Amino acid sequence: MALRFSANLSWLFPELPALPARLEAAAAAGFGAVEAAWPAGCPAQELRAAAERARVQIALLNTPPGDQEAGELGLAAVPGRQAAFRQGLEEAVHYARAVGCPRIHVMAGRVPLGTDRAAVAGEMETTFIENLRYTADLLSQGDVTVLQEDMIGLLEPINNRITDPRYYLNTPQQAAAILEKVGRPNLKLQLDLFHCQIMDGNLSRNLETYLPLIGHIQIAQVPGRHEPDSPGELNFPYIFELLESLGYTGYVGCEYAPKGDTLEGLGWLRSYWESRGLQHGGTSKAAK
Repeated sequence: MALRFSANLSWLFPELPALPARLEAAAAAGFGAVEAAWPAGCPAQELRAAAERARVQIALLNTPPGDQEAGELGLAAVPGRQAAFRQGLEEAVHYARAVGCPRIHVMAGRVPLGTDRAAVAGEMETTFIENLRYTADLLSQGDVTVLQEDMIGLLEPINNRITDPRYYLNTPQQAAAILEKVGRPNLKLQLDLFHCQIMDGNLSRNLETYLPLIGHIQIAQVPGRHEPDSPGELNFPYIFELLESLGYTGYVGCEYAPKGDTLEGLGWLRSYWESRGLQHGGTSKAAK
């Protein structure tokens, strides 16, 4: 079965200032789904209306980052910030339900400034587990028919070698261990292959091992974080074939920085569709 791709509107189409305009550009490029980090400043009804006009699924949103001026990037694992995390989570869930989005990336956050990672690791894990259980309970509430599917929370490991030295959650192994301790079926792994390659490599084995836990995948070339067909370490034609052979049916989020014009850089996606006998947008030519 062919893969389904999602355009990350926080990265793609940067020449367009507003999320609805980026969403419409993504739809015109053939994407059937979009995702974004924090849709601050974009009313939910405006984004939902744009998605309905374009017939695009909003696949993923993040929990709020917290106080970015103070250096925060997520709060779920940060001791002492539980109340702010839960308030932000409730806002994110309300917004996600309003726009029809069933997945929320629950951002772990950074090791607090002035503290040693090893010294606070235990307290941060305890905080994370407590907040994730709260998340799972909150996501299980509400009318499933509104979204046509259950809401799930996602944990994304972010590399601390290049991208964010102070980020708490760094490897799929760490995320899987936390998910096991939390023990809730509506929490899954969000595996960004850019971060996974930098931290661990061995992508074939990691995808095979963690596939039952994976609720969302994101892609970018390493180390430049550009288009999948740009020069770099990863062989995406092989990775796409592997994901198909493993039966992965979730979305593959395109979270990369275009080297130039976004549309011109989508040749890799058009080539993928053509190689699978699909037309523009990833639909079957026979169904046309």
